[in-house]
Amino acid sequence: MGKSAAFVLVVLGFCYLSVPLTVAFDASGWVKGHATFYGGSDGSGTMGGACGYGDLYTIGYGTATAALSTVMFNDGAGCGQCYTIKCDYDSDPQWCLQGKQVTVTATNFCPPNYAEPNNAGGWCNPPLSHFDMAQPAWEKIGIVKGGIIPVMFQRVPCAGNGGVRFTINGRDYFQLVLITNVGGAGSIQSAMIKGTKTGWVSMSRNWGSNWQANGYMDGQALSFKITTTDGVTKQFDDLAPPSWRFGQTFTSPTNF
Repeated sequence: MGKSAAFVLVVLGFCYLSVPLTVAFDASGWVKGHATFYGGSDGSGTMGGACGYGDLYTIGYGTATAALSTVMFNDGAGCGQCYTIKCDYDSDPQWCLQGKQVTVTATNFCPPNYAEPNNAGGWCNPPLSHFDMAQPAWEKIGIVKGGIIPVMFQRVPCAGNGGVRFTINGRDYFQLVLITNVGGAGSIQSAMIKGTKTGWVSMSRNWGSNWQANGYMDGQALSFKITTTDGVTKQFDDLAPPSWRFGQTFTSPTNF
């Protein structure tokens, strides 16, 4: 091999190694499940929920939401995931709207009912894949009178309207951070926080999408590092200024 050819290979190899690769979250295959609905025709009964998002209109999710069954919710690890759902018309043409589908965000938990069998009331029992959807979302694919419908669903990338949002609650020596509007995989695998006077501190899931850390960070600019459940990590440096106060929300300039 000539010197010029070897040099080209070295340069190409260097360029390949030095360019970071971003792998987008890919939609899954279609899977069978079932869906019911809750929250009333206006979806008002879906506000709050086990993910801790509170007012879903303020957060940006609206009524395009669903509560996940036990296995899918996974102790809060499923919070923020996005699913495209369509009624399985071939299985139930009476109550399905043919050719319709809707995309929802997981914002709540559908608890198990072990007093009922899985096929008659215990819809959210393990190991079932079940969505208890906000009624306005459910009505896009099914007829209300049916009550429960067979569905086909796939997990899809979350669009994320704007940046990731961090709402800082708690008090001195305790930070409780609600993380919302996560794009890509939508759900969080791990989170870290750093003040200007600290190193990176690992956070633990307190409940839903609320992550906690213990340490005195008052008066310090705060940075966050988030890894989503598909293994993608993003770092948001000095997102909250030193003047931040508990109860404030800060939005990152980028998303997953």
